[in-house]
Amino acid sequence: MIELKGITKSFGSLQVLKGIDLTIEKGEVVSIVGPSGAGKTTLLQIMGTLDKADTGALTIDGMEVGSLSERRLSEFRNRHIGFVFQFHQLLPEFTALENVMIPALIAGTSSKEADRRAKEMLELMGLSDRASHKPNELSGGEKQRVAVARALINRPSVIFADEPSGSLDTKNKEELHRLFFELRDKLGQTFVIVTHDEALATLTDRTIHMVDGCIVE
Repeated sequence: MIELKGITKSFGSLQVLKGIDLTIEKGEVVSIVGPSGAGKTTLLQIMGTLDKADTGALTIDGMEVGSLSERRLSEFRNRHIGFVFQFHQLLPEFTALENVMIPALIAGTSSKEADRRAKEMLELMGLSDRASHKPNELSGGEKQRVAVARALINRPSVIFADEPSGSLDTKNKEELHRLFFELRDKLGQTFVIVTHDEALATLTDRTIHMVDGCIVE
């Protein structure tokens, strides 16, 4: 479902990725681990089409994304890719429901349909009673579950998560990790997760180890 061939990336004279070959299957929950500076987040940003590789090819759902114009790439990202970040990135002026609706509205979904789907996603997260609350009225765990609902609203092919439980306490961490696997089982959702959390990495279907810009066995 995701295929990377010969991906390289440099920033000035520093080569961060050194020829990455990787395949991720639909419905897999994959973790990417390694020391700081190994290139994990850079790889995730390239897979998520937020950054471009210097060389190599990236195919997602049969689409070679390097061939897309900026406008078509933006549309592809909105419809096929969801993101969950360490610090949720919710817009403080909007309610939980409105935050979840935003990607659907950007995709051209009607307000009525976006509202219906957002409520459905919040119910799936166990947050129906928090729909009208703004981020400052939610706990850390609730904010991150709203962020997951937002990532899911357009039914993406894959969700990329960068240290998704890094800012959570132990209880909320465990709940978030369990949620990822429930979503995989219920929706067939694919997850690619950059994490320093060993407990999460041991739970995933496959762990990709990175050192100095390379994948190591």
